[in-house]
Amino acid sequence: MNGAAPTEEIDLYAILGVEKDASQADIRKAYRKAALAHHPDKVAPEEREEAEVRFKAASQAYEILYDDEKRHLYDAHGMAAFDGSRGPGGMGGEVNMEDILNMFGMGGGIPGMGGMGGMGGGPRKMRRSPDENQKYEVSLEDLYKGKTVKFSSTKNVICSKCDGTGGADKAKPKECSACKGQGVKQVLSQVGPGMLTQRMVECGACEGTGQVFNPKDKCKKCKGKRTTEEKKQLELYIPRGAREGDQIRLEGEADQIPGAEQTGDIVFHLVEQPHDVFQRTGNDLSAKLEISLAEALTGFHRVVLKHLDGRGIELNHPQVPGQILRPGEVLKVHGEGMPLKKTDVKGDLYLVIEIIFPEDGFFTDPATIDGLQKLLPPPPEPIEADETDEVAFEIADIDDIGGDEAPNQWEDEDGPQQAQCQTQ
Repeated sequence: MNGAAPTEEIDLYAILGVEKDASQADIRKAYRKAALAHHPDKVAPEEREEAEVRFKAASQAYEILYDDEKRHLYDAHGMAAFDGSRGPGGMGGEVNMEDILNMFGMGGGIPGMGGMGGMGGGPRKMRRSPDENQKYEVSLEDLYKGKTVKFSSTKNVICSKCDGTGGADKAKPKECSACKGQGVKQVLSQVGPGMLTQRMVECGACEGTGQVFNPKDKCKKCKGKRTTEEKKQLELYIPRGAREGDQIRLEGEADQIPGAEQTGDIVFHLVEQPHDVFQRTGNDLSAKLEISLAEALTGFHRVVLKHLDGRGIELNHPQVPGQILRPGEVLKVHGEGMPLKKTDVKGDLYLVIEIIFPEDGFFTDPATIDGLQKLLPPPPEPIEADETDEVAFEIADIDDIGGDEAPNQWEDEDGPQQAQCQTQ
């Protein structure tokens, strides 16, 4: 309906039931009457959606006709005056004229969709019931090794007694009065000031069937709901190497819906839980490797960490005599990362070196200190300067740098003065 102008203009006066020369008092009185008659809280539940539409349409008509300037624009240009793209009313969007005409019986339906407000000749058929999406948190160990999870699921299934009709044997339904047998209702929703839009909703009175049974004719097993609950044991298999965001489908295990040709799936979206030791990047793993200062200088041969499958990872360092490890260096272990799905190939494991230095006070014996100084490389050559000052210091944090920055000041007889730059 967007683009081409409707052939018949909506009549706001008809919506309120007043003449075109009605006074403001008449318009206000008519609006109050319409608002009371169509207020959603004042009607039966099955009529609530339609009442809400009529209530909003009456409110829109009152908003325009009660304002002299807006009423003048409407009388001169119709609802086109309130299309924000054209300018005069500036109310922020094109109003779907034909939708409103159909709702209030002033239009001829939507071409190509049949009569009765454009809803066709009966309830719509659903090809497939909706999928059910769920998040499933899984540990890195389970993603590394793979896992099968068994669980109990409760789902809605077509009632076996009435085959999904909702009625007792040989009982005949009657047409739903709320939707006139269509299964859906055409309603208008207000999406902005002065702007209504059309949408279709399932009829709540008949649950989309277009038909209802008398209470005494409803199926005794499903109480007319057409479905019953069923518990079933299901298995969820998480393959080795699966990762965050992967989807695992259990086909046909979603709720069954009467009239749907197929049943949807339960779709599990994998969420990878953080790990205390390993971090995953693609198919590679990384972890910190803490070693002592002595190991960094002289080497080690030991199990350095426990892998995700419980194996101990043993390293023998150095591989080259005299090789020293430094903080931040990385050791790459080939083929010890995450497995690639459906293959025997694995990514790599990266171990980031972190050296544990001795606690303060560990070296206090002068002979030990002298022996270390003789064993370790000598310090850098001393820096030559004209004169030297031995200054006091303290251990600080790198984040302290720049924290005490303040404007330069000096003192004179009149007190602190701000530093200034003068140009001669």
